[in-house]
Amino acid sequence: MVLQKRQGIAMDIWKTNGFSISTNKEHLDMDVVHHFLSHEAYWSKGIAKETVIKSIEHTALCFGVYKGEVDHGRSHQVGFARVISDLATFAYLSDVFILPEYRKLGLSKWLMDIISNHHELQEVRRFMLATNDAHSLYQKYGFEEISNPERLMQKVRRSPYQE
Repeated sequence: MVLQKRQGIAMDIWKTNGFSISTNKEHLDMDVVHHFLSHEAYWSKGIAKETVIKSIEHTALCFGVYKGEVDHGRSHQVGFARVISDLATFAYLSDVFILPEYRKLGLSKWLMDIISNHHELQEVRRFMLATNDAHSLYQKYGFEEISNPERLMQKVRRSPYQE
C-alpha cells in the first residue's frame, strides 16, 4: 500500500495481479463512472454527469478500481465505490460496481476487503448500504439485514433518473 495525503485526507493505493485501487479522486475517470451509473446501474439510470461529479466531490472516500498501475498513469478504470460518511459515527456504501468484462476476477471481493478494513472507517459504528442483488457479497463483510426496518424513514424527491 502506498500512502499519500491531500488536504489532510489520506490517499491510499493498493496493487495486486495487474490491478490497482486508489482513493485519490484525481485518478477517477468521470466518463466511466457516469456511463455506468447512468446506463447500467438500476439505482441511477439517467443520472446527469454534473450530479455524479457533485456527489463524488462531496463524498468522504471514493475507491477507484483500475486495470494497471494507477499511480504511474498506465491504467484504465474498471470499478468504483464511494463511502458517504462523517468518518466517525456513520457511513453509507454507495455506487459500487465492477464493469461487466472485469467481473468474476475477485475484484469486488478485493474492493470490499479494502473498504471494510480502511483505516478511516474503523471507528464508524453504523455502516449501511442498500442492494437489490448482492446480499451474499456484503454478508461476507459483516453487513446484515436491518433488524428493525420500521425505524427507518426516507424522504424521496422525484428526479429525472428515478424509475
